[in-house]
Amino acid sequence: MNALIRPTRDRVIAGVCAGIARRFDIRPTTVRVITVLAVLFAGLSIWAYVLLWILVPNED
Repeated sequence: MNALIRPTRDRVIAGVCAGIARRFDIRPTTVRVITVLAVLFAGLSIWAYVLLWILVPNED
């Protein structure tokens, strides 16, 4: 498995979902859909996304 990093390409907002997708070798669109559904229905906070944005290093 790859390390959890935010890629410089294939990113929509901050690259968090693309980094998670790369880490687990799945499509970024799948992670993005799951993230949106989790925010809307499962109570996942936007703050969790912002926290990952801050903590996960950039690819550079």
